[in-house]
Amino acid sequence: MVPPRPPAVSGRFYPSDPTELRAVVATLLADARRSPAPHAERGSGAEAARAVITPHAGYIYSGPTAAAVFVRVTVPALVIILAPNHTGVCDAEGGVSLWEAGAFRTPLGEVPIDAAFSDALLAASPLVGVDHDAHRGEHAVEVELPFLQLVRHDVRIVPLVIAWDAWPQARALGETLAQLVRSAGEPVLLLASSDLNHYEPAPVSERKDARALEMVTALDGAELLARCKREGISMCGRGPAAVVIAAARALGANQAEVVDYRHSGWASGDNRRVVGYAGVVIP
Repeated sequence: MVPPRPPAVSGRFYPSDPTELRAVVATLLADARRSPAPHAERGSGAEAARAVITPHAGYIYSGPTAAAVFVRVTVPALVIILAPNHTGVCDAEGGVSLWEAGAFRTPLGEVPIDAAFSDALLAASPLVGVDHDAHRGEHAVEVELPFLQLVRHDVRIVPLVIAWDAWPQARALGETLAQLVRSAGEPVLLLASSDLNHYEPAPVSERKDARALEMVTALDGAELLARCKREGISMCGRGPAAVVIAAARALGANQAEVVDYRHSGWASGDNRRVVGYAGVVIP
């Protein structure tokens, strides 16, 4: 029996009081539903998606962007969450840390982990290893969960924390995930948790964010990673995003859409050192 993973950033990135948290997330979702969506002529309401990219900052900064994604897609019962490793703690030999069973706890309750999918992933990929320590202080999975809990009360997850940003590994893991998704017997959503460029003036970050998002919308994971390295784009979840792009391509995707973009200066009023956020849907 694996004990639940307790929240690490409750009360900092989002409210720790369940009533307040539910109200905050519900308001963010309601506001997103009222906002005009890009390409609204395609139709309104939620739609099926192979994958999404959502940010993971404090809700005051990136909550509207995350909400814009979650109201655009139909969230299935099984969501694979791929997050960057911010802490540097990693005991998984292949650099991909899995919490394989039990649940993640938030103030809204427990989100169960799909142990069967986790077991299949462990058997299929040498990159993935059970590694609870990498998850204990990591926020990039946790911050997505209250949104998932409100839009899909019976959601199950497979949480992965990735410590590298290399294309060969990203492509290999993405193709493995695609194979498992095809054989899952139910719809699966792949979710990459990522913010964009960090702590540069707003004009610089906006330009760098646009350069990264060009490769995301083109579903070019190799060039996304190369561009981030070459142009100094500090997109923290570039590795998870590249994995999700590779998986989505293997599942037949050929395009992606940015449904929201903003940076922290929009909320703080301080444009001197901002962090960028984008919500992306891969149908």
